[in-house]
Amino acid sequence: MPMHVSYVAVIGWLLILAACFLAWRLGGKPERQGALLVLATSFLASFPGLIPDHDLQRVAYLAVDGVLAGGLLLLALRYARIWLGVAVLLQGVQFSLHAYYIVAGRRYDYTYGAVNNMVSLGVLCSLVTGSILALRARRRNAAAK
Repeated sequence: MPMHVSYVAVIGWLLILAACFLAWRLGGKPERQGALLVLATSFLASFPGLIPDHDLQRVAYLAVDGVLAGGLLLLALRYARIWLGVAVLLQGVQFSLHAYYIVAGRRYDYTYGAVNNMVSLGVLCSLVTGSILALRARRRNAAAK
């Protein structure tokens, strides 16, 4: 593996792809739409780092997380699944984290990275949990028929 590749980023992408794959294979329509949303915004989040202006980078990251939060909120309003509610709350934390660092003018630090990664992992876990619950509900309904 080339020296410029971050192992943490590779592991992060593997987790994102695995969670989205599981959601696509095991979940219902809400989980599949959530997986597409997570995958698309994760892809979009790769680009703000290319912006040379660091202040504009921060706003771009905030916008990408706002798109994910808004999309999850729309899914939660449409499908009323618990996992979506958890994901929306976690994205609220993420959005607040970005806003705090922008308003305070603080540089990204260890705390930012840790909270950012834990919230992202929480969203992926809620997506996988929702997919497993959807699979169990389908099996239970099939057994009842």
